[in-house]
Amino acid sequence: MYDYVLPLVGPNGLPVGRTHMPKFLRIGLHQSNVSGYTSKAWCVRRVGSTVFLKWGAVEVNGVGDGRKISWTLPPRAKTILCGTEQRAKDYAKTAIARRRSHRYEPLAGNIAIRNRPAARGAELEQALATILLVDIVRSTEKAARLGDSRWTQVMNHYYAAVRRELKTLRGKEVVTTGDGLLATFAAPAAGVRCATAIREAVRTLGLEIRVGLHTGEYKVSRAEVFGLAFHIGARVAAKARAGEVLVSSAVKDLMSQSGIRFKDRGVHQLRGVPERWRLYRVEH
Repeated sequence: MYDYVLPLVGPNGLPVGRTHMPKFLRIGLHQSNVSGYTSKAWCVRRVGSTVFLKWGAVEVNGVGDGRKISWTLPPRAKTILCGTEQRAKDYAKTAIARRRSHRYEPLAGNIAIRNRPAARGAELEQALATILLVDIVRSTEKAARLGDSRWTQVMNHYYAAVRRELKTLRGKEVVTTGDGLLATFAAPAAGVRCATAIREAVRTLGLEIRVGLHTGEYKVSRAEVFGLAFHIGARVAAKARAGEVLVSSAVKDLMSQSGIRFKDRGVHQLRGVPERWRLYRVEH
């Protein structure tokens, strides 16, 4: 389920930022008849069973139909894979309704990206991190049994629990799927501890997860991240059983002094990955 490229792109391969998305501008004290203020904008777009979100601070110049709005910094972006088109429609509908209830007005026209000459010619940056992928076991069966309304409530609690542990251990959320999440950590021990904390937290919701972790280098370009390391992490997660936290040898080799115990799960050929990897189960 993790066969995706991590740059936040639409189905035509173009970055989400370059595609049309319904937009909403925060209505503050300024309303739309004052120029030269900072506000916040949200963009929501659905394509099939996928919802694309983009949000951030914007600068508003001009008034009325002549307003020019631009991002003050590169906006944050997220891709949600909802699994079915109906769930994506419901998610987008709820997101738009929430914006309206929080005093956002529909925004016509484009939001410009400020020119940054230095960044235009900049090369891709390289980063090293421990990559965590978490996935709910038998989520489709559970969703069918609970029904959409109850399942949505469970998922809200699920993501709240996951993000709480990410915040505690300083993980950085990269992207969510319909029932999973990908995050990065500066230290492998933090990633492993976060994985086990998430597992225990979501069990209180009646959920069982599988988690995979891998440490490797990847490329960063503004809001886009990509590299083979993410795909290796996904394949490690796919090998995990229910309730299991699996790590690659790249993670285990960096944790000899951590006090965390591992059990050898053997050497595996990870689908689509050119070399075989030894995997380890986190033991407690």
